[in-house]
Amino acid sequence: MPLLLLLLSVPCVWTQGIESRAALEAAGIKRLCNDAELASREALPTPGIVARAGVASPTRSPWIVANGWRFMRHPGRKYAYDVPAGKAALAAAETFAYGADAVVKVDPADAGNLGAMLTFLERLPALDLPVVADLAVVEDGSAVTGEVMNLLARRNLLFQVVQTPSPRVRINITMGAAGYPVADAADPNAFALKIRRQLTDEQRSLRIYGSEVVICRLTGDASRARLHLINYGGREIDGLRVRLRGSYRSGEAHIAGTGRLPLQDHIVADGFTEFSLPRFATYAAIDLEAGR
Repeated sequence: MPLLLLLLSVPCVWTQGIESRAALEAAGIKRLCNDAELASREALPTPGIVARAGVASPTRSPWIVANGWRFMRHPGRKYAYDVPAGKAALAAAETFAYGADAVVKVDPADAGNLGAMLTFLERLPALDLPVVADLAVVEDGSAVTGEVMNLLARRNLLFQVVQTPSPRVRINITMGAAGYPVADAADPNAFALKIRRQLTDEQRSLRIYGSEVVICRLTGDASRARLHLINYGGREIDGLRVRLRGSYRSGEAHIAGTGRLPLQDHIVADGFTEFSLPRFATYAAIDLEAGR
């Protein structure tokens, strides 16, 4: 029988049956919920990498299924995952990174991996910082605007969702307005490249090198930052390089399954911070401080 996990900023879990409950608690899963928690929740697709049958891609870029853009678009909604074995820890990391409210149906075989991830997340230092965005997407409720949010998130083009154009950013994307015809969104790669060129790489708050399957969420201010890194590829990544706008002179990586480690090849120059990340499998949180 699948187990139910309610994920909040501090995660929780429930299952039917004393034996299942005991197994969950032994695995480090402490907070439980029941079937009623599924009522009126929006179903989420399983996060990860999928093959798209019948779709001929002009590139070899993997197709990432990620739900961060949904959480950003509707932050007040309640969500539900129904994930197969091997995906519960990824769902937990994704939910935590965006501070979402989600219930997860968990395969009992995943109890150990899930418990380890939840224990790791619960022990992360609390850090409440504003979300960093280089772009804004004006919400109109349409499917095409949702797909724009999806493709921007998959390419780590940081955006915020707004109801009207925001003066805080240089680029506001309103689908159907001048410069952003709806037809452009039919080619995700071309549209993302168009936005990237408008923004320019030098003006981006974040760039990553060495992987096409890591999606980031960046929060921060002039003195501190936290970067969430979620690996959707299912395999360990070694040698990921990160470049951030801002001069962060100290930092450390909190890596699920590994623990706390110093950043590698940490460089601060010309208003940017660069570092490499040790090997990580599913999730890492990078905490940075400006210092002196």
